[in-house]
Amino acid sequence: MNKEFLNVIVADNDENTLIFFKNILKELKISIKVQCFSNGSNLMEYLNNDDAVVPEIVFINYLIPGKESMECLEDISSNSKFNNMVTAIFSDPIPESEIEDIFVKGAHIFMKKPECFEKLKKVLTEVITINWQYHTSGLNKDNFILKVL
Repeated sequence: MNKEFLNVIVADNDENTLIFFKNILKELKISIKVQCFSNGSNLMEYLNNDDAVVPEIVFINYLIPGKESMECLEDISSNSKFNNMVTAIFSDPIPESEIEDIFVKGAHIFMKKPECFEKLKKVLTEVITINWQYHTSGLNKDNFILKVL
C-alpha cells in the first residue's frame, strides 16, 4: 500500500504544542494529514470507532489527561486493528525506568519533548522521515523502536 501522504494524530492537552506539531508537520516535504486530540479518552474513542482512519503514526503526550498514555498504549497494543500504526510517546525528561515501561507497553518511539520550536522541528522531521521510510518500503514495524533524547 503506497499512499501519497501520512495520516498523523497528535494527542496533547497543551494547545501550543498542538499548534507547533501542526505547523511543523505542514512544512515537511511529505504530505501529512493531521488530527489533534486534547485527551486520551477522546483519542481512544476516535481510534476505536469503526469509521476511524487508523493513522500511520500517533504522537501521545506521556502526561495526557483523561485516559493516560500507558492505558492508551495497552489498548492499542491489544487490538490488531492497530498493528500497522506506529505509536510515539513524547514527554519532558522522565526516568529511564519509565521510558523502558513505555517500550514494554508497546510504543515504538519515545521522544523527549524539546524546549524550543527549532529542536522540536528537527526531532519531528527525523521521526516522520524514518516512519515514512518504513511506510513506503514495507519494512516490519514490529522491529521499529526509536528513542530520541
